[in-house]
Amino acid sequence: LPFADVKAGSYYDDAVRWAVENGVTVGTSATTFSPNATVTRAQTVTFLWRWEGEPEADQRSGFRDVPTGQYYSEAVSWAVEAGITNGTGTTTFSPGQTCTRAQIVTFLWRDMA
Repeated sequence: LPFADVKAGSYYDDAVRWAVENGVTVGTSATTFSPNATVTRAQTVTFLWRWEGEPEADQRSGFRDVPTGQYYSEAVSWAVEAGITNGTGTTTFSPGQTCTRAQIVTFLWRDMA
């Protein structure tokens, strides 16, 4: 791995390697993964979307805080269409908000259902 902050043999070393090899993440820079950083709602749905093969959504999410052209725009649209998220309000997704453990397991559960 190119990440200086992922030590060989750490409990997450194999998981990070798998995520990179399977296109789920590219890290936070060319040389860092930031294993202790928090994850945003946008990052979480993007991880799922990439794992699912980056499927195209039929329409935009409709959330006013998800502009087109962001790295997460298509992922959010897909997640809404797939029933993985309803957003944080009728017109908001809150892409920069930290994703709670409860939100992450709910996204995972809905994706696997």
